[in-house]
Amino acid sequence: MLRAGCRAALPRRPPGSAPLSGAGGAEEGLKRTPLDALHRSRGGRMVPFAGWSLPLHYGQGHLQSHLHTRRCCSLFDVSHMPQGTLTLLTNERGGIVDDLIVTNTSEDHLYVVSNAGCADKDLAIMRGRAEELRGTGADVHLEVSDNALLALQGPSMARVLQAGLSDDLAKLSFMNSIATTVFGVPGCRVTRCGYTGEDGVEISVPAGRAVELAEQLLGVPEVWPAGLAARDSLRLEAGLCLYGNDIDETTTPVEAGLLWTLGKRRRTAMDFPGAAIIMAQVKEKPKRKRVGLTSVGPPIRPHAAILGPEGTPVGTVTSGCPSPSLGKNIAMGYVEAAHSRAGTALTVEVRKKQHPALVTKMPFVPTQYYMAK
Repeated sequence: MLRAGCRAALPRRPPGSAPLSGAGGAEEGLKRTPLDALHRSRGGRMVPFAGWSLPLHYGQGHLQSHLHTRRCCSLFDVSHMPQGTLTLLTNERGGIVDDLIVTNTSEDHLYVVSNAGCADKDLAIMRGRAEELRGTGADVHLEVSDNALLALQGPSMARVLQAGLSDDLAKLSFMNSIATTVFGVPGCRVTRCGYTGEDGVEISVPAGRAVELAEQLLGVPEVWPAGLAARDSLRLEAGLCLYGNDIDETTTPVEAGLLWTLGKRRRTAMDFPGAAIIMAQVKEKPKRKRVGLTSVGPPIRPHAAILGPEGTPVGTVTSGCPSPSLGKNIAMGYVEAAHSRAGTALTVEVRKKQHPALVTKMPFVPTQYYMAK
C-alpha cells in the first residue's frame, strides 16, 4: 500500500479545514494549516506559498531567526513526513518531476511524501501506476494521509525535545524515526532530519493536537517560531535543492548532482522513466552541472547570468541570498561542465553589472546531522 503526503511548506488540507474566508487580496482562496491562528497570534507575516498561507517571518525578522536556528533552535510549520529516503520521480526525458521522501514502514506500506506544489501531479502519476499494477493482479492501493508536521531544528533541539520524550534521543540517528508520545500528545512520529543542515527532528502530529504541541515547544524560551525566509536561507547554506528553483522537469539527476539517490539495482535494471537518458549521462558526463557560488557586492538572485572568463554566458543562477552565517553572498546554479570545478573564477551579472564569483564546494556551512554511536 502507498500512503502519500506532501511537503515543502504545508500539509495537505486537514479534515475540517477550509480555504481562508473573509480574507481579501493575496490571501483570498488560500488554504490554512492547523497552526494558522498560532502563526497570526505570534505576529507571523503571512504570505502565499504553493496555494497555502504561511509565515514568511515573525517579529524578530529573517536575519535574527536564521542565526537563532544555528545557535539554539527554531520551530517550523512544515509538511515533511516522517523517516525515509530521498528519491526522485523522473519523466521519460530524464527530468525530475519531484524529489520525494519514501519510507518503507513496519506497517506493510510505503509512505511517499511529495512537495506541496507537486502533490497533484505526483498523485495522478501514482494513481495511474497503481491502476496498471492492479490490472496485473497486484494488491496495490493509494491513500492520502493528512497530518500536521513540526520541524524543531538547531543545536538545542535534543535537550529541548528530550524533556518531553520517554525514548532516548541519543539512540536516534539521522533519517531514523520512532512512533511515540511527545509532551503528552500520543500518535506522533519523530524523525531525525530536516531542511536546515542542523541537527533536528520533524514531528508528525495529529492535526487536531498540533497547536497544543507547538505551544508546548514554543513555551521553552530558547525556541523561536521561524518562517519561510529563514528556512530558505538555512537550506541554501546547507546546499539543499528547492524544487522549482534548483531542480525541475528539465533537470536530470546527473546534472543536479543527485545521482546518489539512484540505487545500484535501479541503475542496473534501468526500470524507471528516463533511464536511458540518465545512464547515458553517467557514462558520457553531463554538459552542465549544479554548482555553488560565493561572491561579494550585491546579492546574487535567481535567474542572474553566470559568465565565463571571456564574458560569455556559461550558466544561470537558480538560488541565491546573502548568507547570515558567513557574511557574504552565496548561490547555486548550473554552469557548463568545463567551468564547474571548485575554485573556478567566474562572474555574475547583477543589475546589468558584472561581479566576481567563485565556484565553491557545497555545503557552504558544515552540516550537523547526528549519527548515534
